Amino acid sequence: MEVTTEGLIKSFGTQAVLRGVSLTIRRGELVAIVGGSGCGKTVLLKHMIGYLRPDAGRVLVADHGHPGSPLTDLATLSDRKMDGLRVHWGVVFQRNALLTGDVFYNLALWPREIRDMTDEQIMPVARQALTDVGLDPDQVLRRSRDALSGGMAKRLAIARVLVMDPALIFYDEPTAGLDPEMCNTIHDLIDATHTRTPASGIARTSIVVTHDMQMLRRLAPRVVMLAEGTVYFDGTFEQFVARDDPHIRPYVQQMEALHARPVDPAQI
Repeated sequence: MEVTTEGLIKSFGTQAVLRGVSLTIRRGELVAIVGGSGCGKTVLLKHMIGYLRPDAGRVLVADHGHPGSPLTDLATLSDRKMDGLRVHWGVVFQRNALLTGDVFYNLALWPREIRDMTDEQIMPVARQALTDVGLDPDQVLRRSRDALSGGMAKRLAIARVLVMDPALIFYDEPTAGLDPEMCNTIHDLIDATHTRTPASGIARTSIVVTHDMQMLRRLAPRVVMLAEGTVYFDGTFEQFVARDDPHIRPYVQQMEALHARPVDPAQI
């Protein structure tokens, strides 16, 4: 197992968002978390990465620093031990969260800070990561973050994950705001990254929050739909689109419009 949530409950003031979310994600799975706006997809993701703590319930994760050990309850960990877990994770944020500076700075920061690598050691890793996401290192390594197009910025956000070679990758709306051609490119990149085995030899696990129907159709992940604060559906893509259900059918019909809609920073 890679990640398990047990009865997660989370409210913000009087707004109940998660009402008992229980979910187990197995190592090596590609999982898409879907659901209508405000259903708690990103809130669930933030619990999985330890950014939020539940009002009740718990999150258990694999500790890749200690292979074979039982799943670890995030609520029991100090900040230092959380950092030890996160070394083996990668997060691609909805708005990319790139740092001010050039492309190399964005790629080098975590290897430099976490693994004590020198710029000379990082450079070939950074060049390979850029190549893997379809960017020409000679053209972009010293380009400012602000000079990148939306598609290039998204590729850089994924390359920044690749330089750390994580066992577990979280994606929050990775194709939001991109044109269809670039969406297809990112779909292929997520698929290639997922199937590429990390140096640790552990099968990579990928968790994607999305409204992107084309991604589901092309990558055929396990689909988990949230509704009314709980896991409403959990199954294959084929089962998901075939389900004649009063929650699922309207959502499937709205997915294209939701995916194309500008991101609301206040949305949860």
